[in-house]
Amino acid sequence: MSTSPYNTEQKKSKFSQQQGGGRRPRGKRQASDSSEKREAPIFLDKVVHINRCAKVVKGGRRFSFAALVVSGDQKGRVGVGYGKANEVSDAIRKGTEHSQKNTKNVVLRGTTIPHAVIGRSGAGAVMLRPASLGTGIVAGGAIRAVLETVGIKDVLSKSLGSNNAKSMVNATLDALSQLRSFEQIKQMKASQQRHAE
Repeated sequence: MSTSPYNTEQKKSKFSQQQGGGRRPRGKRQASDSSEKREAPIFLDKVVHINRCAKVVKGGRRFSFAALVVSGDQKGRVGVGYGKANEVSDAIRKGTEHSQKNTKNVVLRGTTIPHAVIGRSGAGAVMLRPASLGTGIVAGGAIRAVLETVGIKDVLSKSLGSNNAKSMVNATLDALSQLRSFEQIKQMKASQQRHAE
């Protein structure tokens, strides 16, 4: 018995309905996927120091530049980068990229730090102490740049060693990495008592 073309078309339509009526358009799917992506953090970048290096060649002098850059999201993350190039703008760009890639989390307590701490790096040494609300950042130069980018608004500081910009920045980062919250200190003391027993 031969089947009519009308019956075959009906079978095809039923099969397509069972399968879900075909694929959905690609444009809508891509739009939904792009909306689900997380927003990248916004960094505050500060150029701490630009160093100029001169190389004497046969035709004269050749200059190159090195930029020390500090980046932070002002919410407890901070990083430092060092970029070198033949142009100042390229050196700053390289330093900014490096500092944003190497960010670290810092423990804060409101607008200040939880406790006093001393950080060291090479010949540089920096002391940080918590301050009451409204005190502001009592710091200068490289230390102020790090504290502003990390999001600290009330703090007392003192440079106890070298005044080299790179040493001061690294000493400040070392001090910030030593900060611990009240809960973390409590857990550390409890674990020490267990080991002592």
